[in-house]
Amino acid sequence: MLSSYVKKILAAPVYDVAQQTPLQPARMLSEQLGNQVLLKREDLQPTFSFKIRGAYTRLAQLSEQQRARGVITASAGNHAQGVALAARELGIVATIVMPTTTPELKVGGVRSRGGNVLLHGDSFPQALVHALALAEEQGATFVPPYDDPDVIAGQGTVAMEILRQQPGALDAIFVPVGGGGLIAGIAAYVKYLRPEVKVIGVEPHDSNCLQAAMMAGERVVLPQVGSFAEGVAVAQIGAHCFDICRHHVDAVITVSSDELCAAIKDIYDDTRSITEPSGALAVAGIKKYVAQTGARGQTLVAIDSGANVNFDRLRHVAERAELGEQREAIIAVTIPEQPGSFKAFCQALGKRQITEFNYRYHSGKDAHLFVGVQTHPLTDPRDELLSSLGEQGFPVLDLTDNELAKLHIRHTVGGHAGPGANERVLRFEFPERPGALLNFLERLGKRWSITMFHYRNHGAAEGRVFAALDVPQEERHLLPELLDSMGYRWWDETENPAYRLFLGV
Repeated sequence: MLSSYVKKILAAPVYDVAQQTPLQPARMLSEQLGNQVLLKREDLQPTFSFKIRGAYTRLAQLSEQQRARGVITASAGNHAQGVALAARELGIVATIVMPTTTPELKVGGVRSRGGNVLLHGDSFPQALVHALALAEEQGATFVPPYDDPDVIAGQGTVAMEILRQQPGALDAIFVPVGGGGLIAGIAAYVKYLRPEVKVIGVEPHDSNCLQAAMMAGERVVLPQVGSFAEGVAVAQIGAHCFDICRHHVDAVITVSSDELCAAIKDIYDDTRSITEPSGALAVAGIKKYVAQTGARGQTLVAIDSGANVNFDRLRHVAERAELGEQREAIIAVTIPEQPGSFKAFCQALGKRQITEFNYRYHSGKDAHLFVGVQTHPLTDPRDELLSSLGEQGFPVLDLTDNELAKLHIRHTVGGHAGPGANERVLRFEFPERPGALLNFLERLGKRWSITMFHYRNHGAAEGRVFAALDVPQEERHLLPELLDSMGYRWWDETENPAYRLFLGV
């Protein structure tokens, strides 16, 4: 099987539109990790993503009759731009079905490359179903985003370039994984020519379809998929892709959203370029691999797969990067509600820099502070900060890994619920588009009063809301059914310690 893929990779006509991208040393990251880290700069492609390779290879195989009938695909962005550009170069009419939640940057990118954009559905699966129906109805060719031998071969040309650019020492290649086209192409080529080189997939911890399949020994469908790294938000690995990956991928690493934000910053520090979250997966994976294995003196390649990031998202990335680097801790501290307490707390921190400080007076003997504190994973780790404050008599709660605290509480510290409140505290995610917040509120209904609400637009495909409803005790059994009927992901955060401490009764 590998030999047939290698032949297809060597014959793939990608350079009609794509570029051979540089394999660039990441000097600062290499020094930090004690290994030679090389970035394969696929973000420098004409569409700012590797996807143009597979899209052009697939379209180039079409007959004249197929080209005349046009092509259709479904995509949330990078594949769409690749198909649009490839079709324009080959004189083919391309229709791209995109979810209504797709950022305008990617919609504009498709249109600017000659693609006809059709917005349909709140998510990729809905767009995909519509695209497949249109292709059958119109007799057009559907162009798969990843699960196709020609697409896999086109993506495999990335590996062909890496082995030519780095003929010497090479220990492992780290590859971002969505549907699996890129890692399948890379694994097929590398394991045929240099089987000693490890091929390691990297996925978000909440979109780990390849890892789940490898563990199960068969393809599985994830019940839910995280949306932060939207370029790899796929519920099931491709069938053709898994046939290769199950035998030739050495390992799969998962990383958190905060670790992705830190990796975006690492790439910026070394290259002065801004990568989309999915594009930074491989760097985040290398950092985790080195931390877990203690690897030193190795040559490690990270595929920087794309740079199609909405500018609005950068504020969220910047806010979370220090947490991902373990250079900031988010804590809740209880101090006496009396003069001099703030000063005593600041003295207890010593020379540590305060990065965030939230407080509002609350009657009683204690005050609660929501504080960000600068740390360092080596010279001043988080656990030492917590131990130090505890030893000095300050009750402290670590909120660094508390998603409610990081997304919402830090922006809503302001007062507690009144006596006798029947608050049920909830966190939601809903498809982000114009009018989405109003639609959410309408679906929430008017049965119970809203007692607290926080929403912040992060420029992502998912909107995030933190809300409290005044639900009498005798009606609480009705709440889950109402929430499920809304059709949105939701979490009950009523017992979350961050809420209880700063906003609860």
